[in-house]
Amino acid sequence: MPIFELSDDFVFPPRHLASKDGILAVGGDLNPERLLLAYSQGIFPWPHEGYPLLWFCPNPRFVLEPNKALIGKSLRKAIRQEPYRMACDTAFTQVMEHCSSSYRPGQDGTWITPGVIDGYTQLHKKGFAHSIEAFSGDQLVGGLYGISLGGFFFGESMFALKPNASKIAFATLLAHLLHWDFDLVDCQSQTDHLARFGAQHCSRAQFLKLLKQSLKTKPTRLGKWDFTLDTQEILKILCLAQHDSKS
Repeated sequence: MPIFELSDDFVFPPRHLASKDGILAVGGDLNPERLLLAYSQGIFPWPHEGYPLLWFCPNPRFVLEPNKALIGKSLRKAIRQEPYRMACDTAFTQVMEHCSSSYRPGQDGTWITPGVIDGYTQLHKKGFAHSIEAFSGDQLVGGLYGISLGGFFFGESMFALKPNASKIAFATLLAHLLHWDFDLVDCQSQTDHLARFGAQHCSRAQFLKLLKQSLKTKPTRLGKWDFTLDTQEILKILCLAQHDSKS
């Protein structure tokens, strides 16, 4: 199966032509406009050392419906204890830098290169990329970042320096996504961590159909995000969603 080389034009090949490993194209750059076009078509970059820039549209996709999120008893207890101060969009680049330096089993090095940090930071300044942060005092101890388009949140990476920091950050995000009527969280590839939250596989065709519909019907929540829900509201929203998903 051919792999397409991108030109200076902001154009991607048809997504069904991706390889078995999900690789759709090589080359191009991380210009914010190219990144936005890619995400709007269900495509994302994933740099690999020693290769040109790789662009992916995998089949299947790993996704999480916020209204079907699973929040375990121990995590609910941790949220209730309020061990961290939660914030949003106050330390975007720092979150990316921590994600870049975090050890991940089975990975040698990181795909979050200085070029990736620069490209996504530009998207953050344009109001499309967001970070969710957990602070202990003034220290950033956990968080995640991703892209928001329509009713989709495209999760990119997370890190934790303290127990449950990234889990609480993600749960806080999920509650707000439910509050804001988001449709889906794109987790890209399967991880045990996200599976425990209820993420499941979705065919590429179904994913792209849902994305197209979401972009058509939901305005992008552009600009700096603020978390307005308190701890009790977050737990109530998450517990109601979990109850509804089982009924």
